[in-house]
Amino acid sequence: MIMEKINASSEGYFVLLGFSNWPNLEVVLFVIVLMFYLMTLTGNLFIIILSYLDSHLHTPMYFFLSNLSFLDLCYSTSFIPQLLVNLWGPEKTISYTGCMIQLYFSLALGTTECVLLVVMSYDRYAAVCRPLHYTVLMHPRFCHLLAVACWVSGFTNSALHSFFTFWAPLCGHRQVDHFLCEVPALLRLSCVDTRANELTLMVMSSIFVLIPLILILSSYGAIARAVLRMQSTTGLQKVFGTCGAHLMVVSLFFIPAMCIYLQPPSGNSQDQGKFIALFYTVVTPSLNPLIYTLRNRDVRGQ
Repeated sequence: MIMEKINASSEGYFVLLGFSNWPNLEVVLFVIVLMFYLMTLTGNLFIIILSYLDSHLHTPMYFFLSNLSFLDLCYSTSFIPQLLVNLWGPEKTISYTGCMIQLYFSLALGTTECVLLVVMSYDRYAAVCRPLHYTVLMHPRFCHLLAVACWVSGFTNSALHSFFTFWAPLCGHRQVDHFLCEVPALLRLSCVDTRANELTLMVMSSIFVLIPLILILSSYGAIARAVLRMQSTTGLQKVFGTCGAHLMVVSLFFIPAMCIYLQPPSGNSQDQGKFIALFYTVVTPSLNPLIYTLRNRDVRGQ
């Protein structure tokens, strides 16, 4: 019976309701999303190309920043083109396969970013608190291993969630109350008890959201103590330039995500959650290159 339901759903499609409750707002959102998407493409491509071409930027910090820019490019492209199509026209459907692919890659890339931000905070900790050992601690081979670990952990976690989400049989309607395929919205369509799925989601969210945030805050607590002992004004400015940029990126990524998942489930919070999710999925990736460009002298000077 379960396999019949899975097979039946796999031949169909989903309707992404998105912002259909506000039809007059959809054209405005289309323009805004398109503008930020173009900013994401140009800004992150600029960071990647500049970091590759300029030998002065061949450092661990810019290696991880290039990874972050590439990640943001892929993350935005995993769902924004579909979102633009749905905002522009009356058709708001996505194929079952398309929804699976969108869920897998958006979740994988989002998880990868959580882990990558931890690695970037460790890099800043090593640079500020262990400057004499920095080149040993952040050896190029070790940096590549850390980057691989980020990507592998993100895609492995997503494979687990995607399997359990699409394994659950679906009920009659296929209306997803969101602008993209995401786990909680899809679980609401299931015909069976999803408490095991929700428990898995909570545990994995704790591992890949709360623990990274605690590690990041711990790194910056140590950096703050080291900064307070500094006597050099130039050193202070450099620390605030690089670490301040990273802290802003962390805030833009984690705070909206926590606002969504810490709200009690209700009709109003679901609608609010769409706009908060729109911010950290569409706006944040476009702001990351701008933040690093404006706050880092290394980039501004090129």
